[in-house]
Formats: sequence, structure tokens, C-alpha cells
Amino acid sequence: MPEHQRSRRMSVRPLPLLAAAVALVAAGCGSSGSNTSSAPASSAPANTASTAPGGSGGHAIKIGVLTTCGGPFALFEAEAFSGAKYALVKNAGGTAAGTKPQDQVTGATIAGRPVRLSFGCSDATPDKAVAEARRLVESVKVDVLLGPLSGDEGIAVANYAKSQPQVTFINGTSGAQETTLKVKAPNFFRFGGDGAQWMAGLGSYAYNQLHWRTAAILGEDYSYPYTQAAGFSAEFCGLGGQIVKRVWAPLTTTDWSSYVTQLPRDVDGVLFLTGGTNTVNALKAFTQLGQQIKGHALGGSSVLDPTAFSVGSQMAGLVGGSPVPLGGTTPDWTSYVNGFQKTYPKVPGDSLFTVLYYNGMSAIIDALNQTKASLSGNEQAFRSALTKLAPTFPNGTVKLDANRNSIQPAYVVQVVDNGGKLGFKVIRKVDQVTQDFGGAFSASSASPGRDAPACKRGPVPSWAKAGAS
Repeated sequence: MPEHQRSRRMSVRPLPLLAAAVALVAAGCGSSGSNTSSAPASSAPANTASTAPGGSGGHAIKIGVLTTCGGPFALFEAEAFSGAKYALVKNAGGTAAGTKPQDQVTGATIAGRPVRLSFGCSDATPDKAVAEARRLVESVKVDVLLGPLSGDEGIAVANYAKSQPQVTFINGTSGAQETTLKVKAPNFFRFGGDGAQWMAGLGSYAYNQLHWRTAAILGEDYSYPYTQAAGFSAEFCGLGGQIVKRVWAPLTTTDWSSYVTQLPRDVDGVLFLTGGTNTVNALKAFTQLGQQIKGHALGGSSVLDPTAFSVGSQMAGLVGGSPVPLGGTTPDWTSYVNGFQKTYPKVPGDSLFTVLYYNGMSAIIDALNQTKASLSGNEQAFRSALTKLAPTFPNGTVKLDANRNSIQPAYVVQVVDNGGKLGFKVIRKVDQVTQDFGGAFSASSASPGRDAPACKRGPVPSWAKAGAS
């Protein structure tokens, strides 16, 4: 059964983890003076937690961070954890105690209270994500949970959040539209938008600049790629383009050649909606069939991660949609990237996974500072502060809508060859992208799926019209 179907029917089952978690805390496998906790032995890899020794008054603020450490998106573990940790270094006085993904941050304080950071590892499946969220919330007893990373995970964790009103959940990078447009958990906040918002400007780029009139889509078979396809088609199809075929592969696919061969050869181009090792394998299979990427392939947001550069120089020229200004030159962006690289030199700072986890942790820090770290009364003061935030992140200023989903900029980005080294440059910025995508989506719309929304001509968002900039 596909993961996107299973996630909607799953039941959240309690796991017998408390005794194991307590035993691991007592074992104290971290640095001297810190409390540590780990996931059960079945997790891969094992999770850790770090405590920032405070020296200041007040109980520690417990923050859990959940991302993928296994499966096809294991490549993003270092990016997500390091992004969250860098926010504590930059904005809460912390010190990085190492550069590995689950190394500690020490000395961080928020409103005079020390911070205890606990890590949770999933594998991009909703069952595992909820199991780890449950462990962090019910066994470790975190006050705030940051994550998860992937689309179906976000839908499942947002539903789980409804059963835990005492804890506040801040999305990591999970980009399924349904998470905030339909689930609407009152204690779940998303400061990074959904996958459709991240594609603003790309469908119209294909139609107006590349002059595509027909396209095919190849992606992973779950909610996030469906959401990205919805954003692309709202522009491309609305302007008159046709999506001839959509090919969806299981998330666990390793050999992408059979799926690439299903793509029609007589279309103007292909939109790739993959991530991690799947992107590398899919694009390599595409080029091995003699296909050219530049001008004939576009990418979803996860395709534009630096981890995909192992595809090789053929990737130069690929254009995609992104929530962050990869290759940007604004002072906020360059200051963030340079500072991050000094702290975590082996992790790409110019990754949506790094930036959005940094943003989520930064929002947590800002709201806690505003409320003097008050977490009483089911954290209502903290949530009220989160709702009113309008932070300027490295990727721009955002604010939340009534569903606690961000209104934010999106970027059309190109992979470029800088003297034999691949990098990025921003082609276009689209400001103030809402989750309704200029009126294309609403809570009553069918959730994006394998064939939904249908490709049809009609009204397009203002930014997609010819001549819009």
C-alpha cells in the first residue's frame, strides 16, 4: 500500500519505550554535566539528546528535533539537525560541541533558562515519524517539537499533535499541503510553507521562458511531490500547457531506470519531483538514456539540494522552485550562509533543509524570549507569540495565516557551473505567496494526488502572467 494512503488510515499506537528511554538517560552517554537520552535500539542511527548547561535560574526548556536519519532522505539528517542547532548558536548564545549531526550545543539559554535539545530519527514514513514524536513528547517530555522533514510525516504528526495539547509543534520542512490546509491542528505551526508555495514562478517559467507546451512529471509516490506538482500545474496548465503523463515511483525505489523509460519522448520537458538519493539515481538514469537536462528538465525544491551535485556537470542549467534563495546575494542570506559554514563547515548551509530548520528554531527562540519562556497553561502565551511573529529569516520575511501556515517568498533558482564547481543563482523572486496560491487551492479542494488537480486552462496567479516580474 502506498505510504500516502497508509498514512491517512494509520492508527497512532503507544510504544513501550519509557523504560528504555529512562535507562538511557541514566546512562549519560554525553559530555560531563549533560543529560542525554536516546531512541530505542531499533532506530537507525541511534538518537541523542543534549543539554546546554545553564548556570542560570529556571528549569531547562526541552526542545525535540525530529528529522530523517534513515531511508532515501538520510542525506538530509546533517542539514536539518545542524540548521536547528545553528539557530541556538547564533540566537541563544550556544556553542557547537562538535560538527557531527547529533553532536551537542552547550551553553544555550532562552530568557535565562537553559535549553535541553533532544534528537529524534525517522525514515520518511508516517508510522516511524509518529513513533519518534510520541517518544519525544511522552517519554522525553519535550516542551516543543521541531519537525518532521517529509510530507506524509507532517500530515501524521499534525494529526498526532491534536492529541497532545500541552506541547507545541513547529514544522521542519514537511511540505504536504494537507498538513495545515486541512488538518489544522491548533498547536501545529509551519513557518516554511508547503511544497506548492515553493514552486511559485516555475510553471510560468516553463511556459513563458522555455516555451514548453507539453510536459511529463516523474516523482515519488506520496503527498509532498503531489503538492509540488499541484503548484507547478496551477501555473503551467492554467496558462495553456498540458501535462501528458505523471509517473510516480515508490519512495523506496533504488533503480529509477524503469520509471524514466516510462516518460514520453515527445514532450518539451520533464519535471523531476524527487529528493536525496532518489534525485541522484533518477537524473543519472535520465542522462544515461541520452536526455539533456538543461532546457529539458526542471526540478522540485528537493532536487535543488547540494547533495544532488553528485549527478555531475550535466546538472548545470537545471532550474527549479525553492523556498530559499540558493545562490542569493542579499546581506541577510550571505551573512547566514557564511556564519553557518564557519560553525558547521562540512554541511551545506545553502539547503532548504538547513535553512527551514534554522528558521523553525529561530521562531521558537523569538517567541520564548517575548514571553519570558512562559510555557504554562498549555503554552498559550507562547503560541500567541508565535502567531504574531513576522520574522525576517535568511530567505525573507514571513508571517502566518489563520491556519498557522506561512505567507512567504519563493524563488526560481538555476544550477550553474562556476569554473568547474556547481552552484546556484536566483533567477526570480516571487513575494508573498499564500497557501491558496492566488486562489487555486482551498480547504474544500481535493488534496493533491496522483492525478489531482487536473491539468486545465484557467485563471492563474498574478505572478504567473506574461510580463509579471
